[in-house]
Amino acid sequence: MEQTIKKYRYWEWRTIVVLFVGYALFYFVRKNLGIAIPAMEAELGISKTQLGLFLTLHSIIYGFSRFINGLLVDRFSKRKIMSLGLLLTCLVNLFICFSPKLNGMLNLLDGEGKATLGLVYLIGSMWVLNGYLQGMGVPPCVSLLAHWIRPTELATKQSIWNVSHTVGAGVVVALCGYILNHFGYSAWYLCFAIPACIALLGVFVLWFGLKDDPSEVGLPSIEELSAAESGEQQVKSEDKSKENNPLANIDGAKYKKIINKMVFANPYIWIIAISNFCVYVIRLTILDWGASFLTESKGMDIAQAGGLLATTEIVGGTLGMLLAGWLSDKLFKSKAHRTCFFCIIFATLSFFLFWKCDSVWLSFLCLVMSAFFIYGPQALYGVCASQQATKYAAGTSNGIIGIFGYASSVVSGVMFGAMAETGGWDSVFPVALAFGAAGAIAIGLMWNAPANGYEKLNKIIEKTK
Repeated sequence: MEQTIKKYRYWEWRTIVVLFVGYALFYFVRKNLGIAIPAMEAELGISKTQLGLFLTLHSIIYGFSRFINGLLVDRFSKRKIMSLGLLLTCLVNLFICFSPKLNGMLNLLDGEGKATLGLVYLIGSMWVLNGYLQGMGVPPCVSLLAHWIRPTELATKQSIWNVSHTVGAGVVVALCGYILNHFGYSAWYLCFAIPACIALLGVFVLWFGLKDDPSEVGLPSIEELSAAESGEQQVKSEDKSKENNPLANIDGAKYKKIINKMVFANPYIWIIAISNFCVYVIRLTILDWGASFLTESKGMDIAQAGGLLATTEIVGGTLGMLLAGWLSDKLFKSKAHRTCFFCIIFATLSFFLFWKCDSVWLSFLCLVMSAFFIYGPQALYGVCASQQATKYAAGTSNGIIGIFGYASSVVSGVMFGAMAETGGWDSVFPVALAFGAAGAIAIGLMWNAPANGYEKLNKIIEKTK
């Protein structure tokens, strides 16, 4: 028993670390565009509205991809899907880097070296494709974590993995800020090439570092292990079968009916999704437009803006995620939705103060606090969905909230880009703040929801027999 637990802990933490590294590298080839935007405006003459359209279409396709791949990872190899996604998104970034070199064949630049509509459409279409490939990252992660981590520890440990978001975004923002400051805006293409080359290493880490399920290394399911630790039964570590899965012997039609009730007919999943939409308006505004409004409205140069955004992500986001996960398990008894309610309120307030303050240092503090609180829900909404839908539909439920989260780019992307171009950034902040308030109200509706849906699942299974 002791050896089994020791082996289980090794593989549990190995899975968390590998997923942490792998998903941080997904961000290297996704959040590099945000810091490159000022350079692409200056060098290529691409407008904020056009760039905002890229961001919107990328995020919408990303959301649908998370849903599609959420369905796939609940049935197929999570390791293979995630590894393939990272490989292909790196190749797309490298193509964007070299796209102006195709000018001789496709007439992508005018006489002044500015982008023609051909280059705009080419880069835009590649970024939309990148959105789909990026959607192959999160679903395998949340499904693997739900299979390897006990429900009572999921909020805390998944929050540790979620720090990969802030580390990945923060490091790539700092890296690209340094590149543009050192080589100038004409080196915008390096913001795609260098992160892509680094991220390629993650493909090997994922492929050789992950296992889809504890049974692949001769370990029992987490339910059986927990029961054995409580003295309820003996551990069976030699069997690779799925006899511990209550859905294993259920036929296809009944399986779909059960999943529909746990996900599509589950009101809690839709409440989480709606609140996630609102929260992502603020989160994507900071990530995608941060470099632009810091240089234009706060008077910072690109290196300062990159450093501030990196600190915001790595320091504010990391601490916010870790504390939110710990509070959910320890203070709120794994009811992560309660933690989210308070986080959204304080995130909205911090974003308001950032908008209104003139001091550079106060702006820095308020933006860090915005990230500190906004990344609590960002880390925990996936946990909430996994818990309410159970690990057997974790990918599907996270796919739904992913669609809503990234559909918000219709607001944060093309809408805010057009508003900033015509009315300045002061026209953008009130709308973002209104969405923050709406997100808090939405998640507050499930205050009395249970910590997870396993009891509900068992009742549904009994009724279908």
